[in-house]
Amino acid sequence: MSVNEHGAQATPEQRFVAPDWWIYRGTGRPLHDIDLTRILPAPPPWRDFHGGPLPEHDVPPDDDGESSRRLGSEFHLADRDVDPHELNMVNAALYLRRPLLVTGNPGTGKSSLAYRIARELGLGRVLRWPITSHTSLASGLYGYDAIGRAQAAATGGGREEPPIGDFVRLGPLGTAFLPGRLPRVLLVDELDKSEADLPNDLLSIFEDGEFVIQELARVRNRTPNVTVHTADPNRTAEVVDGRVGCHAFPVVVMTSNGEREFPPAFLRRCLQLEMQDPNVEQLAAMVANHLLDPGGEHRDRLVAEFAAKAREEGGLPADRLLDAVYLATSGAYQPDDVAWGRLMDALWRRLSAVQ
Repeated sequence: MSVNEHGAQATPEQRFVAPDWWIYRGTGRPLHDIDLTRILPAPPPWRDFHGGPLPEHDVPPDDDGESSRRLGSEFHLADRDVDPHELNMVNAALYLRRPLLVTGNPGTGKSSLAYRIARELGLGRVLRWPITSHTSLASGLYGYDAIGRAQAAATGGGREEPPIGDFVRLGPLGTAFLPGRLPRVLLVDELDKSEADLPNDLLSIFEDGEFVIQELARVRNRTPNVTVHTADPNRTAEVVDGRVGCHAFPVVVMTSNGEREFPPAFLRRCLQLEMQDPNVEQLAAMVANHLLDPGGEHRDRLVAEFAAKAREEGGLPADRLLDAVYLATSGAYQPDDVAWGRLMDALWRRLSAVQ
């Protein structure tokens, strides 16, 4: 049973009602024939950015298939099955141009949220920035291959120095802040794995909406316009005077497993959403989205068993349900086999034990 925005259980009638101000509906179905720049209200004055120049081909790159891999190719999640609190927070983030910090148990769909937003709103390829203990702000913004440029100059036989932009590549974070009429979706995955300083390091770009590429700023007097590589395959962008500034603030989804606390200054600049474990309806829709067991022979049984096991174990990653249904429908195992129960026990319980 879903809950309403006040935390109480919602009736089926309540779950179908959506406020008029919601743009994102959470089903993952693309909203065709919409212009997000027209239906999204103007940002608050304190979140209004004017970076430029806007590119001539001002369209986000097409999705590279990652959304279908993560979400499935079908659309079986109904409006009534989506958590209203999740929709409230995502739409508030869209309106306020604020980053969204998403917490929850492993496997609750935190990362998938970024792909649902991008696919539903037609925002193209998601820029994913996976965080590790060695990730720095600089690595997310851009990289400059000084050695490669020096080698290219040395082997050029005295010809003209190679363009500096050939040796600059924007990272996922830097690419997300390129100017454009439509926002890009940036997934900052597993932020709680970062060094202690990274959340505070992000404050400046989240507040200012821009950053400087020092190597380009140094040559701006003789080369003000430089074409650089981006984090999108085979895409480039023009940088003027060494400065990158957004026009539409990106949709930033930062995920955390709740393994650490973040500084108050960082939390003040974010909206926070705690993802709930998926209910039976959401699990069944997830399986159907991936075209597993279209007839439902094994799906309903395994969904019910998985939901019961998840309650018993205190939560299980939902992708383990997909694994089980795939095994049941591929012919590798049958639910009536003697070994099936032991396999499911190992597949589900063992993973729970190492969380």
